[in-house]
Amino acid sequence: MYTTIGKAASFELIEKKSRFIAHVQPVSTEQEALDVLDEIRHEHAQARHNVYAYRLQGGRTRYSDDGEPAQTAGMPTLEVLVHAEVLDAIIVTTRYFGGVLLGTGGLVRAYTQAA
Repeated sequence: MYTTIGKAASFELIEKKSRFIAHVQPVSTEQEALDVLDEIRHEHAQARHNVYAYRLQGGRTRYSDDGEPAQTAGMPTLEVLVHAEVLDAIIVTTRYFGGVLLGTGGLVRAYTQAA
């Protein structure tokens, strides 16, 4: 038995004029996770970043900072899934840059909070 997401959901956070939109969705395969990522990238084509992390049964995990400084976005998002012990789910957080640099600590906090 394991914990997963029952249905897709989203959350929006504004941090120093940057807009973070987190999407979580249940997936059962890597291809489903990549399809969700592609769909969100298409929907938010004007966004600066589409950071993601997913965990699947069997131990498959992946994450990407998508252009954010290393370890400031994808890893914190993955850590949210790990801490919650959630499997078969993907989180994609879209960031629209607001013109104010958040710094590495600010990015970690914002992506973690959004996730």
